[in-house]
Amino acid sequence: MASPFPKRRLARFRQIWQQPLALALTGIALCGCSFDLGSLMPEKEKPQEAPKTATSAENVVSANNVSEAQAHTAKAQGLAKSGETAAALDEFNLAVGLDPYNAQALYGRALIYQSKNQHDFAIADFSSASGLNPQKVEPLLGRAISYLALGKVKEAAADLDEASEADPHNAQVWSTRGQAYERLGDRTKAAASYTKAVSLRPRDDAARSGLARVGG
Repeated sequence: MASPFPKRRLARFRQIWQQPLALALTGIALCGCSFDLGSLMPEKEKPQEAPKTATSAENVVSANNVSEAQAHTAKAQGLAKSGETAAALDEFNLAVGLDPYNAQALYGRALIYQSKNQHDFAIADFSSASGLNPQKVEPLLGRAISYLALGKVKEAAADLDEASEADPHNAQVWSTRGQAYERLGDRTKAAASYTKAVSLRPRDDAARSGLARVGG
């Protein structure tokens, strides 16, 4: 049976969504972890390996473990800045193993998984980081971007609604929220989100392009 969409239209549709999402993935680090996601170059596709199992929540985390975990986290961030993502991931795994409540290590590890397109693992770590810091916008934004990458647009929109309420001055949140609602077909919410993003960050090309598409 022939497809109801011409090939050119399908190609154009992919192009419209791939570019803003790529910009969002790069931009998330502007408001989050101390290393820049833009410096984490995606590696070749590899079979996903399950994250290292964290210490049982029933176990008491000693002060020494917390201190050592912080040291591994700092080292991991430095490695990530240098583009050594494999070594950085190992260090984040060690940090989480020592202290499963280390939100910074969980968030950093999630960013690496996200850069490798291992979005299920990224979502799990973003969720843990968000649970430990419910007022923080960065894990919500990160999880929303991974949801968008997996086509879970409603889940992304819910996270972005919460993030926009927690930090209404975060341009990246509004720009990504615009993408989510545009994909859901809600042009009114998409336009409002893109407009807010542009008002906060006038040079946000993704938001400006989105606003033009939805007729804002």
